[in-house]
Amino acid sequence: MTFITMSAQELDRFQIIKKLIGKHIDGTEAANLLRLSIRQVKRLKANVIKSGPAGLIHGSRGRESHNKIDNDEKKKIIELLRKRYHDFGPTFANEKLFENHGIVHDSKTIRQIMIDEELWKPRTKKKASAHRAWRERRSCYGEMIQFDGSYEHWFENRNDTAEVCLLAGVDDATGKLVFLKFAEHEGVFPVFGFWTEYLIRNGKPRSIYLDKFSTYNINHRLAKENGDTLTQFERAASELKIELIKANSPQAKGRVERLFETLQDRLIKELRLKNISSVDEANIFLEKTFIPKFNAKFSVEPRNKTNLHQKLNQKESRRLQGIFSRQKERTILNDFTFSFKKQWYQLAKEQPATICKKDTVIVEERLDKTIHIRLRGKYLNYKLLPKRPEKNQTGPNKMPWILPASKAHTPPPNHPWRHAFYTNSLTKQNIKV
Repeated sequence: MTFITMSAQELDRFQIIKKLIGKHIDGTEAANLLRLSIRQVKRLKANVIKSGPAGLIHGSRGRESHNKIDNDEKKKIIELLRKRYHDFGPTFANEKLFENHGIVHDSKTIRQIMIDEELWKPRTKKKASAHRAWRERRSCYGEMIQFDGSYEHWFENRNDTAEVCLLAGVDDATGKLVFLKFAEHEGVFPVFGFWTEYLIRNGKPRSIYLDKFSTYNINHRLAKENGDTLTQFERAASELKIELIKANSPQAKGRVERLFETLQDRLIKELRLKNISSVDEANIFLEKTFIPKFNAKFSVEPRNKTNLHQKLNQKESRRLQGIFSRQKERTILNDFTFSFKKQWYQLAKEQPATICKKDTVIVEERLDKTIHIRLRGKYLNYKLLPKRPEKNQTGPNKMPWILPASKAHTPPPNHPWRHAFYTNSLTKQNIKV
């Protein structure tokens, strides 16, 4: 006895064709029920009369494809996938099989092999999420740069560091990776270092799209009420005339968020294949190899060919290290000293600007760890004191610039100086003076 395996559609067709052969319905009704042409229904009817139910089954079923992979080559692919690319996605694995081993196949073929070998699990359909309006890309390169940082085990277990932060800037118009850099964290100095290199290489973008992380935004309620309160990054961007746009949700800056999803899949594996385990090696690899290859594959052409990056002028170039510094205000004491981070500094006698006691100066802590003191645009001369300066006393516990507390005597109510007030008070109380 021969068993024939049929799909639900083929079974339905067989039932309709049987009714057509038995003359319970005509060809037009059968065509309408099967949503086929009358000519095709006639062909199916002839096949069933000739071969029975098997006439509805496609002739290629059960046959080997003429495009089937050779067994030896398939074994080689499986061996490579298990040994080197076991956690790669099908598309990325297919790229590496071509780049590193010269094996050329469609990514769907590699995908099916990985599914059969349980190296890849097909993704389930995502649940419907909240509706979000689509935002059109900016039209020009350099018009808006999406910027963010991502903490991840980028080097897996190949070094002693745990998570490392990857700072990334992606152009909104082209999806082009404009700059990538590994850093210890997403604090003020690493971000300043990122943008210092960026501006020297590319110039100033029109705007930067970022989130409300504490480096870029003051999140304290009372500080938000004061419009003059700025973070160090906001102050630096304002001095360079770069607009900051702050996203209210991660989905708003989706281009850089999706970029990190891609990098957390591809970049981690690229670093593993190159056996890179340090930040310095990784940054060189990013600049020389990864970024050019990534942009060639994933970037798109902008609607407008204009590059809106502006080259730094001479003044901005000269002041760039000062702009990207951590700045604090300090008040000059009467002995022309001030303190900063538990250290005391003495201003020198010779200065490029006139200094008065109680003047407020700007202390710049730069990326190279040097300290610079600025007053009205001039940098002051100073020296670091080994300890807190002693008070200059002219007498026991007396300072010449401090007035002593008042010791004035308060007269009694019946004092002649207060006689009129004292008399009126007694009169109101019906007391004779």
